[in-house]
Amino acid sequence: MPAVVSSRIPPVLDPLRSQPDAAAHELPGLLARLAAVPDPRKPRGVRHGLVYVLALTACAVLTGATSILAISEWLPMRDRRSRTASAPVAAR
Repeated sequence: MPAVVSSRIPPVLDPLRSQPDAAAHELPGLLARLAAVPDPRKPRGVRHGLVYVLALTACAVLTGATSILAISEWLPMRDRRSRTASAPVAAR
């Protein structure tokens, strides 16, 4: 009997399966594509831009994270340089 999948990541990505594949000349960078995702969160309490949250989540999944817990545990383990490189720039 196969094991039950406990990861919530695949069901969240299911709506993307219906999207057509992009042609090679249409492919934007990952951050540009993620920036086009609408943010469903309410502004109150939002600390980080959605593009950063999605990009870091993608990085965690690419390194083997298979659950929200694994993603949250991966984030503090990033090295110092990658944390400062991905931090949003404060408005002046």
